[in-house]
Amino acid sequence: MSCGILDGMTVMLVPTPLHSLRPGAVVRAARREAGLTQRELAERVGTTQSAVARWEAGADSPRLDTLSALLRACGVEGDLTFRRHDDVDRAQIREHLALTPAERLEAQRRAAAFRRSARRAG
Repeated sequence: MSCGILDGMTVMLVPTPLHSLRPGAVVRAARREAGLTQRELAERVGTTQSAVARWEAGADSPRLDTLSALLRACGVEGDLTFRRHDDVDRAQIREHLALTPAERLEAQRRAAAFRRSARRAG
């Protein structure tokens, strides 16, 4: 799932598994980035300021359709992608296959160097 995530004061689009999604943090980040108050966001989606506050605090979670409406009201679009739960990152495979053979070899060299440095540090 690609969702807006708080990184300082910037909403970044990053893949986020549903099991680790924190809807309140997503809503807060998108709202702040849009320069909206909780009340203004609530008015845009037809809910109350206290509901927005509960979602942002993590005391309650918005339904998926409500989360989508909240994000759209902040100018952010959320995407939901279903994939097999086999721990295979097909997006990473596609990215790797798009590389030239020389680029793949260089990526493997960098990964090997990283593993060596991690072993030395650990």
